[in-house]
Amino acid sequence: MKIFKRLFFTVAVILGLVIITPLLLIQFGPAGWGTTSKVMLNMVFGYGGEAPSASGVKQRLEVADGFSVSLYATGLGKIRFLKVTDSGDLLLSRPRSGEILLLERDGNGDGLPDGQRVLLAGLTRPHGLDIAGSWLYVAESDGVGKIAFNSTEGAVSGDYQRIVSGLGDKGNHWTKTVRASSDGWLYLSAGSTCNVCEEVDQQRATIMRFRPDGSEFSIYASGLRNSVGLDWAPWDNSLYATDNGRDLLGDDIPPCELNRIEEGGFYGWPYVNASTPDPDLGELNASAVAQNIPPSHEFRAHNAPLGLRFLRRSAVAGFERAALVALHGSWNRSVADGYKVVSLHWQVDGSIVEKDFLSGFLQGDTLLGRPVDIAEDRDGTIFISDDYSGSIYRVAIGEDGAPDLAPGALAPPPQGRRDSGLASYTGEQRRDLLARGEIVYQSHPCSSCHMSGKTDSAIPLVGLAERYTVAELAAFFTAPTPPMPVFPLSVSDREALAVYLLVRQ
Repeated sequence: MKIFKRLFFTVAVILGLVIITPLLLIQFGPAGWGTTSKVMLNMVFGYGGEAPSASGVKQRLEVADGFSVSLYATGLGKIRFLKVTDSGDLLLSRPRSGEILLLERDGNGDGLPDGQRVLLAGLTRPHGLDIAGSWLYVAESDGVGKIAFNSTEGAVSGDYQRIVSGLGDKGNHWTKTVRASSDGWLYLSAGSTCNVCEEVDQQRATIMRFRPDGSEFSIYASGLRNSVGLDWAPWDNSLYATDNGRDLLGDDIPPCELNRIEEGGFYGWPYVNASTPDPDLGELNASAVAQNIPPSHEFRAHNAPLGLRFLRRSAVAGFERAALVALHGSWNRSVADGYKVVSLHWQVDGSIVEKDFLSGFLQGDTLLGRPVDIAEDRDGTIFISDDYSGSIYRVAIGEDGAPDLAPGALAPPPQGRRDSGLASYTGEQRRDLLARGEIVYQSHPCSSCHMSGKTDSAIPLVGLAERYTVAELAAFFTAPTPPMPVFPLSVSDREALAVYLLVRQ
């Protein structure tokens, strides 16, 4: 009986530390600890901040000269990694819900996605994703799968095939990142099970590679505690990877890393942190310490570098040999640090200079977001994911040309839109639909966002008939652009609401 009491007490203490302590620190802790507590709740329970406003993003975030930033989408939940398709659609992984989302490209030029839908569901904590040929590859926590993908239509077909299975996903760092290389291989990163330990599973804390059918699977490089972002330098095709340093050694050690990955290379963990032997395990393996390959660049301690993307289409001076890195931000520091996107610039002598690229996510104890991944479109437009507020930020080359619309606003109509379909109803049918549509509109909080007159907080419903048919607007209600919620409407309710909005505008 005493054993059970002790076990109960231990569990209660742990729950108190994990749940209650962060909540108390948010309310009563000093500056810095409130942010740390929010981040801990974000990591463990998916706690997130409020969706930012379009105007707030432009006011708070600072972007490098030659670029402009805007809010592309929000209210997307715990999104993580990104991939831009050849057609300009944006794919997002959502591990907690087991989904891959597709945001339709901005075809009407309003600076917002034209639609949103779930592309794949029922996956096991999907994280990394990439496209090679006509296949979409997804790195789940315990394996890799692929499915035929038509970029033009933004659609998958056929069965989802598991080509790599049985990967370990227990412990601290369960995410996997997959990237397709021009050399015909796919590369896969897997983080460690712990803060610092000697792994039993030799596939953990590594980068692996395999053929597109899953064959010839092998460990490519090791000693990488948690390498989340992978990409190749376009000027020499060298593979680089971010790496998160260990915790609980103080505010300023060890640094997080950018490593140039070589086949068979060993990058230190758990015996070496950057270039310094680990105080706990450094004496256990002198051979490993001697084999350590030091990082190409060191980030500040606990900044948590995740997504890495070399810029290939930027026309901005000074970014010819540059990469962007998303710093997710610290939890293991007394003063919060990171929470921004930085640019790395390769110099003629091979050295790397780090500069702020997109900052302002953390101001005092106010946290706007935590950058995760970066993707670049064919025209040089950059997309950045944020798993704290569930948002996507759009960074364009040049001055701000995106309208100050909140995601969910219905943009101006393109030219040549076909008939809306209203003419197909008889007078009696239209009257019935209008009456029912008004009831639907008034019974949901639609007017709180869509007031009749344009104000700073209103999203006016104008030009709908030029952009939508009745069927298209009714379909929009099944998966509206965030932050517009999905209301539980029947098919007839959606049709009536569509007719009502098209007529009353």
